[in-house]
Amino acid sequence: MSVLHVGANDFEKEVLEESKTVLVDFYADWCGPCKMMSPVVEKLAEELGDTVKVCKINVDEAQNIAANYNVMSIPTFIVFKHGEPVKKTVGVQSESELKGMLS
Repeated sequence: MSVLHVGANDFEKEVLEESKTVLVDFYADWCGPCKMMSPVVEKLAEELGDTVKVCKINVDEAQNIAANYNVMSIPTFIVFKHGEPVKKTVGVQSESELKGMLS
């Protein structure tokens, strides 16, 4: 499964109402570290797509959502389970660190 780009209009449906665990990547197009993480996030989506949903949210386009989850720096990764944020990390992460957040 590929990464799903979500915004303010579909965040609730795609993340909060999802029965699977959801990894959300809060990013911006101009952010260098976010660009570095993009291939890692894509790879996780391909590898874990059967059990985990991977979403990206552009903080410039969804400022309210970013503010609701106290996203102050990007990239920020938040794991949601049953609509609730359960783990959060900020900055460049290794693939194994992100996978570890999902277990």
